[in-house]
Amino acid sequence: MDTADKPLSGEHAYTMHATKKQLPAQYATHFWSVIAVDSVQRRVLPNALKRYSLGTKNKDLKSNPDGSLTLYTGAKSPGKDKESNWLPAPEGTFSLYIRAYWPEKAVLDGTWMPPHVERVK
Repeated sequence: MDTADKPLSGEHAYTMHATKKQLPAQYATHFWSVIAVDSVQRRVLPNALKRYSLGTKNKDLKSNPDGSLTLYTGAKSPGKDKESNWLPAPEGTFSLYIRAYWPEKAVLDGTWMPPHVERVK
């Protein structure tokens, strides 16, 4: 669900903004990732970039000047300048999952909360 408590849909564009203190990398000992799956079969779907997750393994992620990180998701590209941080999503409804491998205590006890998913259009 997005910040307005609406289901995620590929017809819209979304951002997830993590402040420097909220970055998932600080809370996953091995690695972290975000995946988008279709809401029916819970599978990643083919896309033009052949990108099925964003996270530690994406060496081309671009941080913001203040050290925060903004990720983009939706069925359409947010633009070439933001594409390194774009997770393509299916056209229909979808879900996002954040995976933290070997998570720190803050993830397990709920002290750390993932970034909100905000609809931008």
